[in-house]
Amino acid sequence: MIRKFALSLSVASFAASVSGPAPAADDAELERVRNIVSGMFEMIDPEDVRSSPVDGWYMIQKGSIVAYVSADGRYLLQGDMIDLDHQVNLSEAARNNSRRELMASVSDDEAIVFSPKQKKYRVTVFTDTECTYCRRLHRQIDEYLAHGIEVRYLLYPRNGPASPAWNTAEAVWCANDRNDALTLAKLDKEFETHSCDSSAVQHHYVLGRDVGLTGTPAIVLDDGTLIGGYVTPDQLKAQLERGAAQ
Repeated sequence: MIRKFALSLSVASFAASVSGPAPAADDAELERVRNIVSGMFEMIDPEDVRSSPVDGWYMIQKGSIVAYVSADGRYLLQGDMIDLDHQVNLSEAARNNSRRELMASVSDDEAIVFSPKQKKYRVTVFTDTECTYCRRLHRQIDEYLAHGIEVRYLLYPRNGPASPAWNTAEAVWCANDRNDALTLAKLDKEFETHSCDSSAVQHHYVLGRDVGLTGTPAIVLDDGTLIGGYVTPDQLKAQLERGAAQ
């Protein structure tokens, strides 16, 4: 919904809602821009609009969606803002912060956790039981664990509600042994399950949309970095080591 909003915004209609010259950048100006944006788009809260590093421009962020609006309301930009002096993607940094907070809000009880004997790192993996590379990743789960990487799975059936993968995800969640059920599901084998509150699948799915998934598997590091697609155990370990050294 938010992605659709971001891609279909009309600069003309946005500008038409604002009149008069922009005052100097201050709290009053920020409040004015917040009121304009949140008034036009019901899914945007005032706190989703904040100052940016560039004078006269404000950042709009809703989950992984980042855009920029000029203080006079005339221009809207979609794309990444880069600090060339420091070689930092400021928009991606904002997305990382959002993803980090989202992942921190997910308890282990809300995930399917494969944990090593000695945990050095933790990642959250959005997975689809029918996804080829999700299955490939899971076939190597023991190798990830051997590197001290804890894998927290969240269920993300790519085809959405009422799809076969969604039904399987709900069955996995309702199994007595979710870890075993997930493994068997990815092998196209039967497993025992029962009726239960499977709303966690919907919650996982919404989280996936919020972090900006475009496919599975998707690996989110604790610092909010998003790795789209499969990476080998050695590659993931190397990236985690680099992150820990920074």
